[in-house]
Amino acid sequence: MRAGMTAAVTLAAGLLAAVTVVKAEYNPGVQVRYDAMGNAVEGPGITPTTSSSAGPRYTPIPREVVDFKGPNLGRGNILINTAERRLYLMLGDGKALKYGIGVGRPGFTWGGTHSVTRKAEWPGWTPPPQMRKRVPNLPAYMPGGPDNPLGARAMYLGSTFYRIHGSNEPWSIGQAVSSGCFRMTNDDVTDLYERVKVGARVTVVHD
Repeated sequence: MRAGMTAAVTLAAGLLAAVTVVKAEYNPGVQVRYDAMGNAVEGPGITPTTSSSAGPRYTPIPREVVDFKGPNLGRGNILINTAERRLYLMLGDGKALKYGIGVGRPGFTWGGTHSVTRKAEWPGWTPPPQMRKRVPNLPAYMPGGPDNPLGARAMYLGSTFYRIHGSNEPWSIGQAVSSGCFRMTNDDVTDLYERVKVGARVTVVHD
């Protein structure tokens, strides 16, 4: 484990040097309502898509294809830069698809490499014991749905409690508020979910 973390720290230095940090403005007061399929149907910042079946889209940090000049992580693998609050999906040929994410608040950030071990649509949520100890009024279990904090999709990282998942609080994307998981809008996490396979490597770097 120590050797893996040392390698991750070494990799982090090269990756952070290769990725330009982009500052953006966020609006924590945005209120967005989702339908049962996870589509944003009401609220500021919703951009209609060209496909009526896709539904409207709420994107406080629009995803985009960017040049990626860091180490070759392999097509289909992921880099998460918690300092930048961005997730990069490697596309190959020096390109990556960049998404805005929410990250762990101070004291809950971490780094290293894990694989995606499971994927789930509209996942149920079982708060871990440590979280229920910090927040005693949390339920023991919450079924999946638009009100669930895990949102429309989840990708589970290794044998940890950490996930890349959607959110019922899209205004928190771009901020450091989670307990170590990586939040995305339901639209973005659904897009990523369709592109990522079980077994994909997820490398997390930070300052």
